[in-house]
Amino acid sequence: MKIYNTSLGPCIENNGNFFSVKNYNFDTLVNQPNLYDFLEKYVTETKPIENFDLETCLLPPIVSQEIWASGVTYLRSKTARMEESKDAGGGDFYDRVYSAERPEIFFKATAARTVGHNENIKIRRDSKWNVPEPELTLFVNSSGEIAGYTVGNDVSSRDIEGENPLYLPQAKSYDKSAAIGPGILILKEPISKETEILLKIERAGETIFSQSTRLTQMKRELPELVKYLTFDCTFKFGCFLMTGTGIVPPDSFSLIKNDTVHITIESIGTLSNTVE
Repeated sequence: MKIYNTSLGPCIENNGNFFSVKNYNFDTLVNQPNLYDFLEKYVTETKPIENFDLETCLLPPIVSQEIWASGVTYLRSKTARMEESKDAGGGDFYDRVYSAERPEIFFKATAARTVGHNENIKIRRDSKWNVPEPELTLFVNSSGEIAGYTVGNDVSSRDIEGENPLYLPQAKSYDKSAAIGPGILILKEPISKETEILLKIERAGETIFSQSTRLTQMKRELPELVKYLTFDCTFKFGCFLMTGTGIVPPDSFSLIKNDTVHITIESIGTLSNTVE
């Protein structure tokens, strides 16, 4: 089952049918205890919406939540970040983070700085090396539990971070630097480690980069990341956690205006965004 945030209020998708949610706003719905069981009961007691067009009313699946992110959770990410920061003397930092007990976790975006499916992302005006980072993104509820999964794009300025690792917040967090969506997948069991993540980048109607990875390539366990995120840190309405990327375009690549980024995660869907 999936939860979508729309201009008509939250809705549930189950087996191709859509169900309007009454008496719950988005924040209260996604934070229901035992969410899968709650949704399963709800759809059995509710009539589906007829002739519902999701695309015309879809909003980003975030209202009062923050987005946080994890770094260096895949070997490919560690290698890329060591390479980009070696001239600044920071290369060794990422090697140590990759093998350390404590993961790298950082703040990414507020809801106001986040865009959804088919909305525009931005690249920084003071950066010349910008990339998308396709990431499985967890919805962590107000009790600190993994309650759902969505697709995330952690847009990043590699040259700014490479200049000095302390510039990470500037490289990562700015208007429209985070995209999530299109909805939140709710499962009864944890998501499969065999789940595939596919990144495709189009320019002038042509695919200029395409690559995939699987969650099996992630070094960290998802509950491990959530444990550190929620340690002495509470989230009244829950939060989202991007879990790192295992796909990094070549060093010669940078996003430019009008590029379109498509990120597909098995069973969740496709998140598409164009650079404005």
